[in-house]
Amino acid sequence: SIRKIPTMKKNYKHILLAISLFILLIGLTSCDTSSSLTAPGVTFSLTPANDPTQVTSGVQLLVLLTVLSLAPSILILGTSFTRIVIVLSMVRNAIGTPTIPPNQVVIGLSLLLTFFVMGPTYTQINQNSIQPFIQKQIDQQTALTNAIEPVREFMFKQTREKDIELFMEMGGIEKPATLADIPTSALFPAFVISELKTALTMGFLLYVPFLIIDLVVSSILLSLGMMMLPPSLVSLPFKLLLFVMVDGWYLITRSLMLSFSGG
Repeated sequence: SIRKIPTMKKNYKHILLAISLFILLIGLTSCDTSSSLTAPGVTFSLTPANDPTQVTSGVQLLVLLTVLSLAPSILILGTSFTRIVIVLSMVRNAIGTPTIPPNQVVIGLSLLLTFFVMGPTYTQINQNSIQPFIQKQIDQQTALTNAIEPVREFMFKQTREKDIELFMEMGGIEKPATLADIPTSALFPAFVISELKTALTMGFLLYVPFLIIDLVVSSILLSLGMMMLPPSLVSLPFKLLLFVMVDGWYLITRSLMLSFSGG
């Protein structure tokens, strides 16, 4: 009976395949000449486009949906969100409470600070690109050009020249005469790695005071012979007390804002 199990499984696979093909054939034969499929409460039809403008509108809609699907990644990588969320996460780990504040609070605060930092940039995009395009004062290409310029200006202020040169060299792009000659395809990844370096540098500096507290507590416990007591359990209240006494969230937020305003 044990040997019959693989044979039964193979038979089931063949039966399921036959049923699937049968259902597919029924669906194909039920389609009429207008290529329409109907289901309870759902109707899907395919009709040929006789007007070229219909095809253009469809392509524009497809591009818009693609951009909307990539919007979260653009928000994370093309704004100040990367630096802010990394710094706040490293502060949380440095204190010794990896789940307090929760991830929702850290990400929510990072988004709020991102909107605050990027506010002037978004205002320029709205004034120079979105509103003129809605009022049909400029075309779509001009609107895209006007929208990308404030973002590029923000990226240039936060990106190191060394990182830009790296991607320009890797892309085989000649040395530009002005900043306008630097393509966005090289500026974007350079901005990302610059943000990562800045965020890790700020996180390291924030780790140092809490590391000193851990070392002091560990030395005291070893001198007292309390080797079985975890040092992190004893140092956690002192780190929380230090963070509250110096108003840590205020200092961290202020440092983050100044790091962007300083360029």
